[in-house]
Amino acid sequence: MAIVRAEAPKILQVCAIDFSVDRLLKPLILESMNKGYEVHNGCEDTGFFTELESENLTMVRVPIERKISPISNLKAVKSLMNLMKQEKYDIVHVHTPVAALLARVAAKLVGQKNIVYTAHGFYFHDDMKPLVYKVFYTIEKFAARWMTDWLLVQSIEDYQLAIDNRFSSKEKTIHLSNGVDIWNRFNMNHTFDVEGMRESIDIEKDDIVFTFIGRLVKEKGIFELIEAFNELYKKNQHVKLVLIGGLLDSERDQESYNKLEKLLKSPGVRHLGFRNDTPELLAASNVFLLPSHREGLPRSIIEAMGMGLPIIASNIRGCREEVFPGKNGFLFEKENTNELYKAMKQMAADGEMRKKFSINSRTIAEELFDEQKVLAKQIALFDKLTKVVK
Repeated sequence: MAIVRAEAPKILQVCAIDFSVDRLLKPLILESMNKGYEVHNGCEDTGFFTELESENLTMVRVPIERKISPISNLKAVKSLMNLMKQEKYDIVHVHTPVAALLARVAAKLVGQKNIVYTAHGFYFHDDMKPLVYKVFYTIEKFAARWMTDWLLVQSIEDYQLAIDNRFSSKEKTIHLSNGVDIWNRFNMNHTFDVEGMRESIDIEKDDIVFTFIGRLVKEKGIFELIEAFNELYKKNQHVKLVLIGGLLDSERDQESYNKLEKLLKSPGVRHLGFRNDTPELLAASNVFLLPSHREGLPRSIIEAMGMGLPIIASNIRGCREEVFPGKNGFLFEKENTNELYKAMKQMAADGEMRKKFSINSRTIAEELFDEQKVLAKQIALFDKLTKVVK
């Protein structure tokens, strides 16, 4: 028998900035609202609040900085505590490293029940100096064990690490995976005006288009990417590199952007900035690239797979759960420009291989990265925590 509440259960979603709400959390928020939940979204306003509110999202400004800054962090904790006391949420669901930590501190201080943390990718990684790694590993483990009721982990590698190192009990640790809308939005079987899109961004019909989506920062491998592409372009002017994304005012790595200004003017490079027509741009592409130094479980690769693109990505956590060498793309050792160049050269030269990888990418996306399956896991948890049976 269903248990029906007199009022809608309330969820607070917390992340650092509204850009993450728009590009990362919106599907879950909208699905939660459709299932009868009242959802508030606490983060810093970097210019997306008005647009998000026009889509009926409830936005709450919380002064969260994306770095360790004691005075600022204390203000954020206090603001979150006041919000939680006032609204009396049934669930607090936290995301992104600094915001997730501050929100969990606030939640514990006010006695909040049902604290859920989604690890989109643990902040510590193998390239850190041992002492730095140990510090962030210890923080993540302590917060997961003592300030988190449910730990949701996207990457299989992170999930296994959390289980092996007892970040939380196995019963309250969920392998969430990641997904995008591969049926309505990122679907290679839909009809797109590829010729018109290519013409609009000054790309010839027969050009081989490599596309990158992400922040233009050093840790995304953007410098290696442009260097490898420029070497390929010297030998073949029928290749083009499309860069979708930019640098937010709040981004820490401003130095990288300044260095990139000249590189973005390289022949063959098309820097488009932030775009909302990603499926159309991917449809006009031949290969997707993600040369990141670290990732969680990148959505951009899944979007490209949904559009049937072969993938070239760095051999790191997350990427190697989505890219299967020789099946739907290539993996190269991160920061190795020569390996990246060779993979790009091979992909540009072999149309039959691209076709095979394209079909396999779509199949893998359907099997492993369907957004509806990922959302269903989270809604089922919310229902369980609020005792709503449907």
